[in-house]
Amino acid sequence: MRPAATRLLALLLALVATLAAVGLTVAVGPAAAQPTTPPDTSVDGTFLRISVDEVTPTTVTTTSPPEVTVRGTVTNVGDRPVSDIGVRLQRAPAVRTDAGLRSALADDQDVFDTVGNFDELADGEPLAQGQDLPFTLSLPLRAADGTLSLGIDRPGIYPMLVNVNGTPDYGQQARLDDATFLLPVAGLPRDTTVPDLAAPTGVPLPPDTGRPVAATVLWPLADRPRLAAGLPGTVDEKVRLIDDDLATSLDTGGRLDGLLTALEFAIQPSVDPDGALAASTCVAVDPDLLVTVAAMTRGYLVVDAADPTGPARDGTGTDAAVAWLDRLRALVADRCVVAVPFAQADLSAVAATGDAALAQAAVASPPDVVDSLLGVSSRRDVVWPAAGTVDTAAADMVAATPASAPGATDSGRSLLLARSAVDVVDAGTSPDTVLLAGTAASDRAVLFGDEVSSALAGVGADPVTPAFTPDAQRLDLTADSRTARLQDALGALQYEALLPSGAPGTTPRLDRGPRSLVVVPPQTWTPDREEASAVLGTVAGLLRSGLATPRPLADLLGVTPPAEPATLVSPSDGVPDASLVDTAREQGGRITALQSALVQDPRSSLTPALFAAPLREDLLRALGTAGRGGTDPAAVEDAARVRAAAVVAGIDRAYGAVTILAPGGVFTLASEASPLLLVARNDLPIGIAVNLTVDAPQAMEVEDIGPQQLPPRGSRSLQVPARVSDSRKMVVEFSLSTSDGVELGQPAEVTVRSNAYGRALALITVGAGILLVLLVGRRLWHRFRGQPDPADEQ
Repeated sequence: MRPAATRLLALLLALVATLAAVGLTVAVGPAAAQPTTPPDTSVDGTFLRISVDEVTPTTVTTTSPPEVTVRGTVTNVGDRPVSDIGVRLQRAPAVRTDAGLRSALADDQDVFDTVGNFDELADGEPLAQGQDLPFTLSLPLRAADGTLSLGIDRPGIYPMLVNVNGTPDYGQQARLDDATFLLPVAGLPRDTTVPDLAAPTGVPLPPDTGRPVAATVLWPLADRPRLAAGLPGTVDEKVRLIDDDLATSLDTGGRLDGLLTALEFAIQPSVDPDGALAASTCVAVDPDLLVTVAAMTRGYLVVDAADPTGPARDGTGTDAAVAWLDRLRALVADRCVVAVPFAQADLSAVAATGDAALAQAAVASPPDVVDSLLGVSSRRDVVWPAAGTVDTAAADMVAATPASAPGATDSGRSLLLARSAVDVVDAGTSPDTVLLAGTAASDRAVLFGDEVSSALAGVGADPVTPAFTPDAQRLDLTADSRTARLQDALGALQYEALLPSGAPGTTPRLDRGPRSLVVVPPQTWTPDREEASAVLGTVAGLLRSGLATPRPLADLLGVTPPAEPATLVSPSDGVPDASLVDTAREQGGRITALQSALVQDPRSSLTPALFAAPLREDLLRALGTAGRGGTDPAAVEDAARVRAAAVVAGIDRAYGAVTILAPGGVFTLASEASPLLLVARNDLPIGIAVNLTVDAPQAMEVEDIGPQQLPPRGSRSLQVPARVSDSRKMVVEFSLSTSDGVELGQPAEVTVRSNAYGRALALITVGAGILLVLLVGRRLWHRFRGQPDPADEQ
């Protein structure tokens, strides 16, 4: 039996070896058949994206429901199905520093250490590519009976996080995305889990109103430039816009309509009976927007931005412009109004041009424009740079640019700047106003909080990150939903008012003086009506509850700054390209030279200033800040370059419209002193004074005919006295220029030929005269001697 068993074992071993040699698939086939994990081709390595769509309540108060509810959407943005999807709500400790309003939203998940349970979505079914799932999460604010809650026991600003887990195909369970937002808690409702109303959590917990904040609101009404570039001023032609988007914005439901409607509602007596919000609010208007809207009310054309002079169609927003402008005039009557720099021009860039006329148009003229179009007296003691920051040159430019209104003075003119735009010498204090070191003696700045303004800049359809936002506080705004960004703004607005002095972990507040809230959104702000109303409603709620008191802008400007001056911090980003500054510098000088040559006709309402103003304003538009810091800064820069190129082309057209018309062929002079006859043509709609410049050879002397005035859209004949001492053909170049020597149009060359014989003719004439004298003398000699003249013998 043993030999048989041995043979059987050997046979089995040989069979296994044969099978292994024939194909290893018997042993490894099933494992090899398993597909390998495909490469990650999801969007940015992300399989799921979570969006917060609704937060209830947006601000917790003593009368709110006792729980927080978050509704949102989970979307599969990857390249494979995801199963086992679960979401939960988490909370981090209350924000205790100013910077934490921004940086806390970027903290790691483990900081959000108060967590709820995961809610499984779709009953565990996989979520296919491109599909989405709604979710609703709710947690009590507090629960004394030990049930799961957010554990919030005092007012404050709480960072919240919605976490989503899932299992991608060929992967493992993991956290696939999260969304953060701020939850302002302005008071706690009673804990409904406690039946005993006498218990500490059985009654509502209101906030501390012992040290209210002083609230000031700047409500901006501005837009990106819409007027076609490179077109001078006119009194009888329709203006041209590069698009018709402003018609939509001004009409019902549009952005500018929403900003105006929200403010109209918030300050009406039935909503603001004490006038607290109205007293706190100052309307900040861009004169460029007013100029554009006012022009739209008279009818306008829409053209291609790349070709402002090309084909045009009628605009559709005339009625909307009329209605919006009338509503604005009614709203701001007898209210605080301030004009922002024209077209939100970057003041540091304007100062870099060194052009006084540009500085005047950017800083001094805006109040005049606003006053004339709205019928108000706007404040002239404050300048709000759109960037929220300036360099020393810009601060000096503001101080040195006189106000254009008769009787106006510049004493006490302040800059409205972000706190990070200055280095405060005493870091332990946070004043509302500071003196600026290294600038003009009268320079002072009124400061607003970076964190609040950065949060407000994230609200709306086109969120931006202001240039003054510190690097540590910059967030990826595209990753957050509009609801989440609005929540962040509402939290930032209430932070200072809800932060009690001496609370554990807080920044000391007792040495900071009166608490302050200066609400400064971006000048080109893009919330809809509901979002704008939420911001105003939040400030109104602070005022009604006693957490804030109204502080008009005039009172804020009257705050005495500390004696120790602060130093300006130059902006690091968001400034226009250097090439745009160079273009503005060069073209600004050309505009000034052209304007100085123009002549005003008393019978015409078109003045030199009115003609040149749009060209100069176009340079400011090219240096504007609208859209900078947004999601597509390259597009903003490209648009600025297109506008700058159009301005150059427009100025070239204006210069080329004044030219000399030379006669064709050869110009023949009847004598050596005959005048040259020329025609000067002016195709501009306004008269202009020109000088004629002549480049002639040495054989020709040309007299200076002095300044010549050309009529609008007309021509004038010029007689140029000339003396020629040579009969050969000569080429003479004529050109027109301004009194400053700036050339207009193209030079014209004239070929001149004279019938004069020059020196030879003079010699012949002299010789003939001498011969005539000799002949006459000879005849007289013979006559006196009584002799016949031999010449008479025949």
